[in-house]
Amino acid sequence: MCRNIRRLHNLAPPATHDEIRASALQFVRKISGSTKPSKANEAVFERAVDEVTAVARRLLDELVTPAAPLDREVLAERARERSRRRFGK
Repeated sequence: MCRNIRRLHNLAPPATHDEIRASALQFVRKISGSTKPSKANEAVFERAVDEVTAVARRLLDELVTPAAPLDREVLAERARERSRRRFGK
């Protein structure tokens, strides 16, 4: 369920709001055990996603590193290469 959570810190270009929200949604889905909440839990679920998104944004904004930002294209190519080695073609 959490395969969509990706590294978001120290990337060039920086993580977007949508990427952070998608990771927050995956996190809330994982810990709640629900991919789609019932009507009774919908408001609580959405509030949790909003709060996790805000905390994640604050974390990413405040983290400090001396390392140069990682190029997303380089990371994507490495992932494609790992996939080719693992699954072929």
